[in-house]
Amino acid sequence: MARSKKVKLATRKEIEAIKKLLLEHYPDSVTELHYRNLYELLVSVMLSAQCTDKRVNIITPALFEKYPDPAALAQADVEEVKALIRTCSFFNNKAKNLVAMAKMVMERYGGEIPLDEKELIKLPGVGQKTAHVVMIEYTGANLMAVDTHVFRVAHRLGLSDATTAKGTEEDLVRKFKTDLHRLHQAMVLFGRYICKAVKPECDKCFLTQYCKSKESFKAK
Repeated sequence: MARSKKVKLATRKEIEAIKKLLLEHYPDSVTELHYRNLYELLVSVMLSAQCTDKRVNIITPALFEKYPDPAALAQADVEEVKALIRTCSFFNNKAKNLVAMAKMVMERYGGEIPLDEKELIKLPGVGQKTAHVVMIEYTGANLMAVDTHVFRVAHRLGLSDATTAKGTEEDLVRKFKTDLHRLHQAMVLFGRYICKAVKPECDKCFLTQYCKSKESFKAK
């Protein structure tokens, strides 16, 4: 696993303190994506890759009105899906993946989205991170998912010095062990609203004493 030499790693005592404070400050943290069922959650998470949750929440009402379930989306014209999600980043590929995903759900899984990591990642456009986010949110699975916010927070706090999202995930799983689903959501919200990439709001931070760097880290 590639490692960065820029970060001073947190001690075991610091890791426990960080974990405790994150859970205390975000006791009931959940995704900010709007959804009513597993299908809507999966579609929203797929759209959220390199796109803000706020933007996804603007896009999805019209998308779900036209395609309310996998059966409808499986029959969709890709160009029409593109038109509905065109304000989302990488909308061309995402539209193709959404329709392909729905077709596979209908053909291989009888219209039921599988809630199993190995099966989920077989779906077009669904990688490990997307699968983990869905399972964290929908089932409370003890899993970690590393997006740009989690990656940045993990490195600023010295929880990881891995240069990839996968390596960072492995570090967080090994060091936190339990409550991973809550910690994932907590780190997302903490990174989105306090430990921002640009101009972090250090005056509002409850983890200042554990901060190793204000540098904005990016996964390779």
